[in-house]
Amino acid sequence: MEEKDQTITRTQNYVVARFRDGRMIKGITYDFGPQKKLFHITSTGEDGKRVFKIPLSELKAVFFVKSLEGRKGPLSLNGLLKEEADTVGSIKVKITFYDGETLIGTTQGYTPEREGFFVVPSGRDSNNLRIFIISNAVKQIETWR
Repeated sequence: MEEKDQTITRTQNYVVARFRDGRMIKGITYDFGPQKKLFHITSTGEDGKRVFKIPLSELKAVFFVKSLEGRKGPLSLNGLLKEEADTVGSIKVKITFYDGETLIGTTQGYTPEREGFFVVPSGRDSNNLRIFIISNAVKQIETWR
């Protein structure tokens, strides 16, 4: 009888956790879930590898990114509001956080009663793949199709 490999494959996600108080932690997560109250980020910096326990209640958003180095310079806002949604059923949203930051993208499932929701950011040159927005950190959401 042939022995099967029982290893579990974990998906790593590069993330940037943005806290409501302005702090930011960059690293890799293996256990993020929109229904969870907390998750972990493994950060590798000058001090070596560290694991942080991240409670969703302290965040404004979790950015799932292509790279941890980020993008140099701001995105161009010209035309973002006029971009077509790539996916049928997507709703365009303009999110304004309590700290004044504004984000534009599309979502499949915004419900204010949920703890959070995913947004795919507008702008083809963005480093962000998707963003999990924490509903309590949002001051205003404008939607249109």
